[in-house]
Amino acid sequence: MDKFIHEIFKFINQVITNPPIPHEPHKQSLKNWAMYCLRDRGLIVVYAQNADFAVKLKNGDKLYFKVTTNADDMDNLDNKFSWIIWDNVHKTMSFIQQFL
Repeated sequence: MDKFIHEIFKFINQVITNPPIPHEPHKQSLKNWAMYCLRDRGLIVVYAQNADFAVKLKNGDKLYFKVTTNADDMDNLDNKFSWIIWDNVHKTMSFIQQFL
């Protein structure tokens, strides 16, 4: 994997697991929260047709993301997407990066 992409995923993991604001499910959707956190840290978050959103890189490439509050949604892991997962029981956020 390209070192630049590795660093981007490392940065995104840090943003999601140590967010600028906590996720409060009663106030905002997981998707909107994740997009806000990534934009707040300077990433370009754009629409994605087959994912919840994408992060556009300076070279024009996109990294695609899906969000879930239900781990069962991940049964069909597709290597085209990274996942942001909210565990409502433990009140924790996880990030699983796509396989490149």
